[in-house]
Formats: sequence, structure tokens, C-alpha cells
Amino acid sequence: MRPVTIALLLALATGISGCASKFKTYNGPEVTRVVVMKGERRMHLLHHDKVLNSYDFDLGFAPVGDKQVEGDGKTPEGRYFIDRRNPNSQFHLSVGISYPNENDIREALELGKRPGGDIFIHGAPNGRARAKLAADWTAGCIAVTNKEIERIYAMVRDGTPIDIYP
Repeated sequence: MRPVTIALLLALATGISGCASKFKTYNGPEVTRVVVMKGERRMHLLHHDKVLNSYDFDLGFAPVGDKQVEGDGKTPEGRYFIDRRNPNSQFHLSVGISYPNENDIREALELGKRPGGDIFIHGAPNGRARAKLAADWTAGCIAVTNKEIERIYAMVRDGTPIDIYP
């Protein structure tokens, strides 16, 4: 092969910018549960009772209390499930949380409001290297670093339970 062809193939394999892919592989034990401790700002990925990885994170701009309505800046509390992933997220990568559930919808409607949605575990906004913009800066999501969301994205499968505690 000619040197130009080899250079082009290498650039395509690693991304034109020379960066490695944001899509990682994981071949370890299955993540059977995600536990989020909002007050401690600590998230744990578990295989049954064994902690595989733990991460610090930022929350919404009003982090105390359970999410009730759209725009309240809170992160939901309770049992949810990882229900989707977005490889083209505006936040590097993101993994969706199944908020709102039927109970969340009913509670918001009783208040005459909408429950909101689009709650994710995600990295930094595209174009930024770090997720830490300010203390608790999201609209209600759980923000980790880009390197961490790459690992979480690879490890956690759709359908995995996620328990979010105060």
C-alpha cells in the first residue's frame, strides 16, 4: 500500500482528529444494577452484590428532593430502568433512564403540570472536555466525565435496573 492510503486508513480507524473512538468494549461481569446515591454524589455499577465501578457525578440545578415536574431541576428518585442510549447525544454519550413512570405522570398531573422526561446519565456537553461546569448544573440528569460515560455506555445494557436514592 502507498503511504497516503495507509495514513488515510489509520485516520479513519482512530477518527480524523486522531482521537480514539468514544465507543468502548466491555467483556467483564454483567452489570445487574445501578445504584445512585444523590446525597453522596456517588453511583455504583454492580454485578449482584459486588461493586464493579463507582463514579462521582453532578446533578440538576435543584438537586434535593424527588423530581415532580418538568423544569424543576431535580433528579428523580426511585426504581427505574436503563431504557435507551444515544450515541449522538449533545453530551458526548448518554444512557437513558425510564423516567417518568406511571406514578410520576400521575403525581405531575395532580399538580396540573407535566412530569418532564429525557433524564440521562451523560458526559460533558459536546466541545467540552469535562462535565464539571458548576456545582449541579444539569436540568435533572446525572453527569459524569466523558471517559466515565464511555465506560458506563459500554458496561450497562438496556433493561438494567437503576435505583436512585436521596
